[in-house]
Formats: sequence, C-alpha cells, structure tokens
Amino acid sequence: MKRWKFPVPVLAAAIAAVSLCLSTPRDAAAFCGFYVGKADASLYNDASQVVLARKDNRTVISMMNDFKGELTEFALVVPVPVVLEKGQIHIGDREVFKRIDAYSAPRLVEYHDPDPCQVVMYERSLGAAMPSAAPAMRKSAERDKALGVTVEAEYTVGEYDIVILSAKQSDGLETWLTENGYRIPKGASQALAPYIKQDMKFFVAKVNLKEQAKTGVTYLRPLQFAFESPKFMLPIRLGMVNARGPQDLILYVLTQQGRVETTNYRTVKLPTGMDIPEYVKSDFAGFYKAMFEQQVKEEKMRAAFTEYFWNMGWCDPCAADPLSREELKKLGVFWLDEEGGANAKTMRAMPFPGGGPMPVMVTRLHFRYSPETFPEDLVFQETKDQENYQGRYVLRHPWKGGADACPAAKTYVAELAKRRAQEAATLASLTGWPLEDIRKKMDLGSGGQKPEKWWDTLWN
Repeated sequence: MKRWKFPVPVLAAAIAAVSLCLSTPRDAAAFCGFYVGKADASLYNDASQVVLARKDNRTVISMMNDFKGELTEFALVVPVPVVLEKGQIHIGDREVFKRIDAYSAPRLVEYHDPDPCQVVMYERSLGAAMPSAAPAMRKSAERDKALGVTVEAEYTVGEYDIVILSAKQSDGLETWLTENGYRIPKGASQALAPYIKQDMKFFVAKVNLKEQAKTGVTYLRPLQFAFESPKFMLPIRLGMVNARGPQDLILYVLTQQGRVETTNYRTVKLPTGMDIPEYVKSDFAGFYKAMFEQQVKEEKMRAAFTEYFWNMGWCDPCAADPLSREELKKLGVFWLDEEGGANAKTMRAMPFPGGGPMPVMVTRLHFRYSPETFPEDLVFQETKDQENYQGRYVLRHPWKGGADACPAAKTYVAELAKRRAQEAATLASLTGWPLEDIRKKMDLGSGGQKPEKWWDTLWN
C-alpha cells in the first residue's frame, strides 16, 4: 500500500471523537404508556455517533462515518494508545448504528384519560462519483526519521487504507502530514502535541477507491478498532481544531454493570416524565431540539447529558426492540461469549431480544461542545448506578364528555383546566418558548384561567 496525497475536509464533528479531518465542516416503575415518537440522531445534521464497548481494560470503539463529498477527500486521524495490529481493525455495520440509536432515543408516549363516570379518578404519577487521486511518491524512511515520524504499520481493511504513525514532536508530525498532501488547519500542531506527550499513536485512514467499489454501497461503512488500555476516555480535541461553531456527539457506551458518566465534566440527566400539550405530537422533533438547546444553555454548554440508561435485555416503553445478541457483538460487546464467564452457556442460549436482563447496560450520552467549553478529552467511569432512566415525555388525551355527565365529571373538568394550564407552563419552561404562544396553540386564550379566589371553595 502506498501513501497518498489529496485535500482533506473536516468530518462533521470529527467523527465526534476523534478525527483530525482537514478543510471545511458540513453545514424504576414500569412506564405503561404507548410509544408514539422518538428524537433520534437524525435531528442533528452535524451529530457524530460513536459506540464504545468497555469491560476491564478492553475497549472497542465504533465510529459512524456520515461523510458526504468526494471520497478522495476523506481522511481520518485518531489518537490511539497502542500500535494496532490488522486484526484489531474491523469494518462495522451501519444498520446496527441505526438500531441502537432507535432503541435508546428519547421518546414520546401517550395516555387516554378514562371516563370519570366509570372509574375512580386515578392519580397521575410522574416518577416512574469519484475521481481518482494521483498517489503520492512514497517519502523516504530517512525523511520520516528526520521528522521524528515512524510508520508503525500499514493495512488495507475493507474500503480503507490505514497507516499507524508514532511521532516525537508535533511540528514533525504536522510537517509529515503536510508533505503527504494534508492541508493542515491553523493550530493542528498545538492540538497534536498533548497526544504525542502521552506517547499515543495515530490511526490514519483514507478511502481505497478500488476496494470501496467492491463493497457495492455508496456510503462509507463504520470503522471499528479494539485495544487494551487502562484509560477509559475518548479524544475529542483534534476534531475542534478548525470547527466553526459548537459540535454534537451522541455516544453509546456499552458496559457490563452500571451507568457511565464523565469524570472531568458534569453529567446531568435531562428532564423527563413531564406532561406536555397534545399538539406537540405533530412536531416532537422540534420540541426535543428546543428542549435540548434550552438545557445546554442552562448548563452553559459545559455538561454531558444522559438521554438513556437501561439494561439491553428489555425496555418499557420500547422506541425500538432491544438489540439482539448478534447485533451487540457487531458493536464490540465481546464478553457475552467469554469462556469461563458467569452463565456463559446460559447467555449463549438466551432468546434475545426481550429475553429479560442481560449483562449489557447502555448509556446514551449527548454532548454539545466547543473548544472553550470542553478543553479536555472525555474521561469516563462506570458507576454502580443501575436505576433505569429514559428521556420520556407524556401526552395525556382528555376524556371528551361534559361536566354534567356525573359528579365525578364536574371535578374532572375542573382539574383538566388546571392540568392543561400546567402543561403549557411546563412546555414554556422546558423549551424557552413564549407562554402566550403556547396557550394560543392550546386554545386556552391569552389570559387563561382566572386565578382561584380563596373563598371559591369556602361554601362548597
């Protein structure tokens, strides 16, 4: 395999984790509701998706490539802790990314109020085309040595040509990249330096057009690599070198025991379980985007947001079926078949999905960040917390009868007016939308219900 020369643009949010791509970026109780919608990663055009499977010191990272453009302009530079052997690199399945996104996406559920004349009023619970690039002449090993750069390994895996580099100084690595056809953005050397000081290697990938044509697909498939390291982290600083504005990363962390959180940034759970107006059903995506932006604003873009945490064996309500054992293995969950592992034989026979609890927990984290608000790479820990959590928002359709139907109906109608007013206030608080605009859409009028006087219930 030869080295190459070609211009390289930034991959949106740098495959979130990790990439240095160079030029211009692209613009505890059961929940007994019925699932009616979700807010998946497609809401965020520039959102990168990464799956990280981790147990002990073993890590498998899977990166979804949503690159759009000439394939000759694609390249990826990822800091890795060790020199990767060819067998540690793999081509993933894009459909499995779609599955885990759909399964863990924030969701909208709906309930229908019962006839108050038929049942006792229940109490609501809130808790529970591709021109070929001319190959570059291979630079001499002497020149590499002079720059302090070592080509540790070279592979072709699937549609990717891969080089593993090590470097002694950031200026030398920057020069090497420039001489091999990369247009290095201003500040690249400074961004590379911390990784070189940590003695990390650099995973560099580009598209092999001949091999890509053999795949029969028009998109780039996910890249995966496995390694061992005591560091439970994900590098993001390289991807911010020449970013124009904040970036989004949706990270799915698969572990055996508990919820995952960042140790060097605040991790918060998004508001959940709130009743919101019925009309939101027609634009749940718009609601969720506004709600997330409001939470980011309140945290000054300095927090990681938990959108979902659950045992992968089940869900309630389900935005999509749990991933099967085979799908989880495609995402790097290597411990299901470990020899000598607890209940390994039983695990191989379990009828997933939906077969009950299994030794795989999924934490979905959503990051929005900039160089100023996230100056460090992401560092994680697996906690002992096993309490299920999901971003979940509730529609309650009112009973359509009148207040004169029965004594209970009169009470219901009075409480319904208060509930709808509260739904409007909740929506305004979650999204920052003007309360009066929400009330108009709910047909509550500009002034809403008159405040209750203290004597209104004095004689009744």
